[in-house]
Parts: sequence; C-alpha cells; structure tokens
Amino acid sequence: MSALSGVIVADFSRVLAGPLAAMNLGDLGANVIKVEPPGGDETRSWQPPVDDQGRSTYFQTVNRNKRSVTLDLKNESDRALAFELAMRADVLIENFRPGTMARFGLDWESVHSAHPTLVYCSITGFGEGAGAEMPGYDPLIQALSGMMSVTGPSDGEASKVGVALVDVIAGLNATAGILAALHDRKTLREGQRVEVNLLSSALAALANQSSAFLNTGHSPGRLGNVHPSIEPFSTFSTATGPIMICAGNDRQFRQLVVTIGAPTLAEDPRFTSNQKRVENRDALRSELDQRLCLDSVEYWSEALNEAGVPAGPVNDIGAGFGLAESLGLDPVAEIDGARTTSSPIGLSASPAEVRLAPPGLDDHGVEIREWLRAPRDPAEAADQN
Repeated sequence: MSALSGVIVADFSRVLAGPLAAMNLGDLGANVIKVEPPGGDETRSWQPPVDDQGRSTYFQTVNRNKRSVTLDLKNESDRALAFELAMRADVLIENFRPGTMARFGLDWESVHSAHPTLVYCSITGFGEGAGAEMPGYDPLIQALSGMMSVTGPSDGEASKVGVALVDVIAGLNATAGILAALHDRKTLREGQRVEVNLLSSALAALANQSSAFLNTGHSPGRLGNVHPSIEPFSTFSTATGPIMICAGNDRQFRQLVVTIGAPTLAEDPRFTSNQKRVENRDALRSELDQRLCLDSVEYWSEALNEAGVPAGPVNDIGAGFGLAESLGLDPVAEIDGARTTSSPIGLSASPAEVRLAPPGLDDHGVEIREWLRAPRDPAEAADQN
C-alpha cells in the first residue's frame, strides 16, 4: 500500500509551486484531482518545447498522478461542485492571489467551518499582509530576495538561476507542511492551514548567504562559481573544458595537489589551512589552473576521484541523466508515452510510484462530476464530523 493511499487532494493550483506539491502527494499514493479553468492550466500553452505528441513539456513537469476536471468557478453550478470537492478532500492546495478563493466561497474560513478536518494549503508570492497584491513570479522573487545578487560572475551582471528554483523550493516546503498537518490531524482531530510564500522560501533557501548577512550586517556579493567560505571549491579550467573540484578539507587539498603534480603547494604557508586558502584564493587558483590546463577534463575527473577528491565535468542536462542512469538511479519515469523525472523520494515499504500520465484537459471530468453529484458515502461524511 502506498504511504498516502486513501488521501484525497483537491489541487486548485496552477503553474509550478502548487502543482509540484500536489504531484509529490500523488507520487506517494494520494488521489489528486486537478481542478482547471476553461482553457486549462496556463502551462499547457507554454511552448515550445513540446513532446512528440505536441504537448507542453512544462505542463508535463508537475502534473502526473492526477486526474483533471474543468470547473469554471464563475459559474454557480461548477462552483457548487468545487465546494463539494473541498468537502470530500483531505487536502486542498491553492496558489491564487490572496482574496481570490474568498470570492468563490472557497477560502480557508468558509471551507474549514464546513469541513474542520481539511488540511488547507495556500501558496502566495509575498504573504497575505502588506504584500498581498504583489504578483508572485519566480524571477521577480529571485530579484527582490537577493538571490540574483549572489548569482553570476563576480565581474558581470546579476543572473537568475536557470530554473524556477524559488517555485520548486516553495513547492517542497508546501509538501512538508501538508505532510506535517496530516500527521498532526491524527492527534488534533482537526485540519489546519498551511501557508507558504515565495519570498520567505527564497530567503530561507539562501541558507549560509542569509546567515552571513544576519550575523555580520553585510550582504554577500557575487563570486561566480567560487564558494564564499571554502577553497578550492569551484570550477577550474582544463585543456578540454571546465571541471568542478570540491576539496572541502585539508586532506582532500593535499590529495588534489599531489595528483596534479604540485605537492609543494600543500606546504606553502599561504595554503596550509582553508582560511589561508580563502584569503589567498587568487594565487591558489592561478597555480591550480596552470597544472589542470595540461590535460583533459576527462583525465582529471578520473584521476582526482581515484585520489578521493570530489571532481567532475560541467555536464549538460542530458549528460546528467546519463550519469544517473549509469549509477542505477532510474531517473526517468515513463507511462503512456509521457516521460517525467522519477520521484527523488525513496521509501522502503511504501515507495513512490507513477500511476497516471499527466492528464489531458478535463480527461476525467465526466467521472469526477458524477462522483461529486452522487450522495456522499456515510463513512466519508462521518470522517469530516
């Protein structure tokens, strides 16, 4: 049996953060019903790229293990069905601008009063206070949070991360909050509201960079691929392309310099500790680059790993999947012609699984509407009282 078998999730969210949280629950066995407006989730039309059937690959990203129903919340009868879905669900996820769900009678207060055991998750850009009206787009959050200020070359323009990372992190935070609320419900016998916002998620995700600011009062700047606190822990040049080297301690540093034919660097007073290596990083990086440029990234990757120094090429995404496959990690899940990234969550007794391909718009509309119009199962109704 799957970990979340029997859990019903009403997914009113769209684009990335909310749908990711809902998909995570679906991967773990929940019955996820994706509610879409006429025309569908915006990401259905975000193309190119498309798969070999012309479907948006963006939509495919976070919508497997769901059934789709189209409900127009501006329509009274559809709105009644949406409310009925909320009454039958264990979890409701929404990421509309604050106030939107209230206009449809689907806000936390309205739903909780009628269904006290429901776990209700809201994902916003900037919370529901002074930032309620601010649009929560991932690149905007990356800019406003400071994430862009520490991303990119030290002598170049600030850059966003190459994926909507804040949305992904917020989706993971939402997943964790929902699972905690479901667990707590066993004791409280009541659901609760889970609130996640993108700005707070971004600030928390800045981790050591946020901590540096909070404890020194100084905002870190861009260092390119260099680590602010460790050296050598960055990309270096080889004869055939860049290599990432992560020598995180003195032993690994000694193994590095011995392997590249420069053992005296380990005894150089400028480099005998990590703190000194950080202080003298320009000189150290020049020494390392001179030797690494004498051979290929393939050669150095193999030699350094054999010596116990974490190192490897800067792969493209295809090579990243190839590596995972070569290591037996099964990174691809394929069902009904749809290829998605496998769930990264491993459970020994109740593993995540892919049961349903990302649905076409309203693929399951008839059966879901019939279910919502039918009288509720007495046991189901009792669970909500």
